[in-house]
Amino acid sequence: MDYVVRAVRAEEWARAKEIRLVALRDPAAPIAFLETYEQALAKLDVFWQERTAGAATGGHSRQFVAEAPDGQWAGTVSVLVERPGGEPGFGEAAETDQAHLVGVFVRPGHRGRGVVDALFREAIDWSWSLTGRPLQRVRLYVHQDNARAAASYRRMGFAPSGRSIPMEGDPTSLELEFEIRR
Repeated sequence: MDYVVRAVRAEEWARAKEIRLVALRDPAAPIAFLETYEQALAKLDVFWQERTAGAATGGHSRQFVAEAPDGQWAGTVSVLVERPGGEPGFGEAAETDQAHLVGVFVRPGHRGRGVVDALFREAIDWSWSLTGRPLQRVRLYVHQDNARAAASYRRMGFAPSGRSIPMEGDPTSLELEFEIRR
């Protein structure tokens, strides 16, 4: 694979914004992301600057990108560190020290080339490398109808945890939690 997987840099906020907007235009976006293209587009540049700066330093979050040989960002994943007693993110509040993978996206022209695997390896390795209170698991959520993503996550070693939550605005539609434990 000729892609370079690395952490995003603070000054790359415009590129981080661009790939997020592309992701939100993907046909799977309605079941893969919690915001719409219009919501993301309406955010001011300062939002993207602050978000990217936070994801570059990696204290409580880190964004990874896969850079293709031509310099285009082929894909991305973000890691959110969740601690018991901390602010609940998506799903249930953390019962253990854990990482939560979010914002998974690979551009269509780069799918099937190992990009998502490389992004996940980097994100999971980073999660396990945190010092202090080590993380016990890495989790993510996948929509019940997103079979392509669920198969990819299973291939990488994630397994259903047995937990699920209803989609906001559609209680008959579920987000399934997948995890890897240490």
